[in-house]
Amino acid sequence: MSPRPLIGIDLGTTNSLVAVFEDGAPRLLLNPHGEELTPSVVGIVDSGEVVVGACARSLALTRPERTVAAFKRWMGEDRSVELGGREFSPPELSSLVLRALREDAEAALGVTIEQAVITVPAYFNQHQREATRRAAQLAGLEVQRIVNEPTAAALTYGFHERQVDQKLLVLDLGGGTFDVTVMEIFEGTLEILSTAGESHLGGEDFTTSLVSHGLSKMGRQLELAELKEPLLVARLREEAEKAKHDIGASEEGTMRLPDTEGCVEDDSERVTVSASEFEEIVAPLVERLRGPTLRALRDADLSPERIGEVLLIGGATRMPVVRRMASELFGRPPRDSVDPDHAVALGAAVQAALVADDRAVDDLVMTDVCPHTLGVEVVKEFGSRQAQGYFLPVLHRNTTVPVSREEIVNTIHDGQTEVIVKVYQGEARKVEENLFLGELAVTDIPRGPAGQEVCLRFTYDLNGLLEVEAFVPATEKKFRTVLRHNAKSLSDAEVAASLRRMQQLKFYPREDLENQRLLAFSSAALKELDRFRRQDLEQKVDMYETSLHLNERGVFDHARQELLRALSALGLPYQEGSDAD
Repeated sequence: MSPRPLIGIDLGTTNSLVAVFEDGAPRLLLNPHGEELTPSVVGIVDSGEVVVGACARSLALTRPERTVAAFKRWMGEDRSVELGGREFSPPELSSLVLRALREDAEAALGVTIEQAVITVPAYFNQHQREATRRAAQLAGLEVQRIVNEPTAAALTYGFHERQVDQKLLVLDLGGGTFDVTVMEIFEGTLEILSTAGESHLGGEDFTTSLVSHGLSKMGRQLELAELKEPLLVARLREEAEKAKHDIGASEEGTMRLPDTEGCVEDDSERVTVSASEFEEIVAPLVERLRGPTLRALRDADLSPERIGEVLLIGGATRMPVVRRMASELFGRPPRDSVDPDHAVALGAAVQAALVADDRAVDDLVMTDVCPHTLGVEVVKEFGSRQAQGYFLPVLHRNTTVPVSREEIVNTIHDGQTEVIVKVYQGEARKVEENLFLGELAVTDIPRGPAGQEVCLRFTYDLNGLLEVEAFVPATEKKFRTVLRHNAKSLSDAEVAASLRRMQQLKFYPREDLENQRLLAFSSAALKELDRFRRQDLEQKVDMYETSLHLNERGVFDHARQELLRALSALGLPYQEGSDAD
């Protein structure tokens, strides 16, 4: 183990964990209480001291106004919470948890910790990921890699069974977020095929449903009770959490109903909830689990029957109602050989070993995908009317990264000399519903009629760097910007190195003279053919010309070979260096 090891952290909504890779395997590190799980709760006691973890969770029962939990859900949002007269942003709250984990790791390992791999929900957007990096920075940690939670869980599985050759689906239901990731393992390689999810759906919502049910028995509504009777709600939440676990273990759970001061006694009124009643109460939440699961399967072009193993990750997947949903959807029970609470942190440690080039993982390879679509704002024409604010995808969600893709846009006004390329992330048809990332000004476009071409290229890598380029064919001028929302912790040298690697991804077949000659030769050949043979060749020429602008190497190579074969079959073989007549 190196003097200053790279740790892996699972920064969870409800609980967080830290792990390290040493002696050829990942292992969890314990907190001062001798436990692996540290509650993601922050509080301030009357003296003004900040407490984190189990102490803060205990404080929440008596002083809920001085504690806060589930703030992971607020990451990336412009909001704050007041504790003990002090304002805290979500990254600041998360940094307190990360600092506690860092200090626990230092105590366990006896060395200073400066670097970490941190996991996030796969469906976190760029702003949420940047907020996580900011939290780490505040905690004195340099983030070497942000890893998607299901990917980390699959790394745990793949590390132990790297010779397996099959397709996996990971259902990751934590305290506050839900992710679904489809991946394939073959010859030690983990290839992510698709991902989907919700960043505001988790075990806390199932607990809240029980709290709401208990309050309804008391003639109260959740929203009003949270404002007027916070002690009652805080205690009832603890009772609901216990009942939820009891329902999973013994088919029935009981909640004691607190008084307005949050007190419960042996003779307090009780509400008993059976497993079937619980299933009815949380049915809307279970239905929300199905949507992303089916979407991930569609994006991977797979049916449930083609999935070899279903892995359940996150403590909330222990609920029988969730396991039943998975069993019904895939026709068999999910695999439970991986501890759902531990898998993500252990996988983060495996990823740390990959970053550190540890020999124990030199035969393990991982690919990932872009979880959200990246694109630009465009104007659409509806008859004679032009409408702004529409989204044109350039990199579609679940595209394997690193990747480089191109899209062509056009000027919309006669005499237009400038285009402002506004970059967004999301899936909505209108940009106002997506996340704005940045913009690039393209200037000095020659005056002319509307429809002047501007070629846009997006290049995206594993570090979250998005390079946006624009090329004006009429002037051959290029414009460029780098959006670092998810990679701000990288040094300038690291960014430069990443950009050099990204250049190797770029592919410009239309700029190659030989490719232009083949197009000219084929176009001239069409003049010599009768209408029946011309129709077949023209399809191949159209496909080839389209591939020159798609800038996808595989598509181009296929289209070129098809065109060459068609020419040869017609007795018109093309020789490199040929010119059209």
